[in-house]
Amino acid sequence: MLIDKPIVKAILRAGINRSASCGGLTRFEHALMIYAGLSKPKSISCRFYSLLVSAIINLGLLAFKVKPHKLKKYLRDSNVRRGLTNVLFSVAEFGLTKPQVLLSPFLVVWNFTNACNLKCKHCYQSAGSYLNNELSLQEKLKVVEELDEAGVASLAISGGEPLMLKDHLFKVVHEASKRGMYVALATNGTLLTKNVVRKLKELGLKYVEVSLDSANPKIHDEFRGVHGAFEAAIRGIRNCVEEGLFTCIATTVTKLNVHEIPQIIELAKKLRVNRFIAFNFIPVGRGVDIVDLDLSPEEREKFLENLAKAALRGEIEVVSTAPQYARVMLKVSEGKCTAVSHFHVGSTTLTNYIKALAEFIGGCGAGRMYCAIQPNGDVTPCVFMPELVVGNLKSQHFIDIWKSSEVFKALRSRDKLKGHCGVCGFKYVCGGCRARALAYFNDILGPDPGCINNLRAYYDLIPKVKANIAEDRVAKDKV
Repeated sequence: MLIDKPIVKAILRAGINRSASCGGLTRFEHALMIYAGLSKPKSISCRFYSLLVSAIINLGLLAFKVKPHKLKKYLRDSNVRRGLTNVLFSVAEFGLTKPQVLLSPFLVVWNFTNACNLKCKHCYQSAGSYLNNELSLQEKLKVVEELDEAGVASLAISGGEPLMLKDHLFKVVHEASKRGMYVALATNGTLLTKNVVRKLKELGLKYVEVSLDSANPKIHDEFRGVHGAFEAAIRGIRNCVEEGLFTCIATTVTKLNVHEIPQIIELAKKLRVNRFIAFNFIPVGRGVDIVDLDLSPEEREKFLENLAKAALRGEIEVVSTAPQYARVMLKVSEGKCTAVSHFHVGSTTLTNYIKALAEFIGGCGAGRMYCAIQPNGDVTPCVFMPELVVGNLKSQHFIDIWKSSEVFKALRSRDKLKGHCGVCGFKYVCGGCRARALAYFNDILGPDPGCINNLRAYYDLIPKVKANIAEDRVAKDKV
C-alpha cells in the first residue's frame, strides 16, 4: 500500500532506466546494492536517490517488523534484487492489481531442445528427436540477453533433456547466471555425472529438479521407457546433493503412482534433497494417450490433503503445481499456512501477510507470473500449452510479446474465468490450472476439471473423454 502512493511511484519511476554509472543496472537496483552494502554511490544524485529508496524500504520493514540487517543479507542475492525491482516497478506502473500485473515474468521455463534419451509416457513435449528448426547457440544467447533486458529474475531450463545439448547448455547457464538470473535445470537425471554437475555449479547453476515417477525402479523404468533410468536418476540426484546444489525430486501424479507419494517423499528425505514437488498431470503431448490415468477431483483433493499434512510436518519442503494446493493448505492448516506459489508454503508469524500476498501473486501463473519458450523460439503461456503459440523469438523481442499478447492479457484477469473458477472465493489464491482447462475444454478461461469445486464440469466431461480415448485406440490399432 505504501508503494501505491503517488510520491513513492514517482521515486520508483525515477530509477527505472539503466545507467552506465550504475554498472548497466537500473538506478533502483543499484540503490538496492548500496542498501545491501555491495556498492557505493557514484555521484551526489546517486547518493540522494539511494537515501530515498532506503527510506521507503525501512518504512516497509517497520510495517513487517523485520530488522534491516535481515533484508540486507537477502538483497545480496542478485536474483532477489531483480525480483523485487520487477514487483516495485510493476506497482509503480500499474498500481496494485489483484492478481498483480507484472512488467516482466518472474520465471521463464525454456524447453531447451526436443531431444531426449528417454520415452516418458506422460511427456508434454512428445520429446525424442531434435527439431530441424531449433534455436542455434547464437540465437539462444540472444534470448538470454532479451530476458535480461526484460528483468526476468529466474530461468528454468527444461526439455526434452537439456543435457542432450550439453555444450549449448553450459554456455547459456553461464551467460544467464553472469547477468544475475537464478538459473535452474529440470532433467531426467540420467546424464548428471559428477563432472557435469560440478561444471554446472561452477557456471552458476543454483537448482536442479530431477523427475521420478516411482520409488520402485521397475515402475519408473517402465514409465520412462528405458531400462536403468531409475538407477541413473538416483546417481544424478546424489551427485547434485554432494555438490551442494539445491535439489528437488519432481513427480507427475497419476492413478499409477498416487499411492506411492509417501514412499517417494521418504526416498527424497533419505537422499537428503531439499524439496519434493508434485506436478499436475496435463493430457498434452504423449500424455493424451494416458488421459484415463488422470486423477478424479475427489482423488486429487484427498491427495493434496495428504501432501499438505506432509508439508506441515516440516521434514522437507513439499509443494505442488496444482493451484488448489493453496486452498487445501489453508484448510488443513486451519488457516495458518498457504501456498503462495508452487515454490513456497508460508506460515509462522507472517501468516496474515502471506495470505494477503497470495491474493496478489498466488495461483496459476501462466502468462502472468511466468511463460515458456519452445526449442524453436515459440513463446507460450506455459510448458503444458505447447500449441498455444503467442509469438516467436526469431522475429520478435521477448518483452514485446510479454506486453502485447492478447492471450497473456486474458490470463491476467481472474474476473474472466468460467465455471466455478469464476465465482470461487479462492480464485485469487488459486484460479484453477489454465493448462488443464485448455486441455479438456479447449478454453484457457474454462473451469479446471481437476478441482473438487468443479465436479459437475468434470463428470459432464468424462463420457466424452472416454469416447475419444476409445476412438483414438481403435484408429491406432487399424494403423
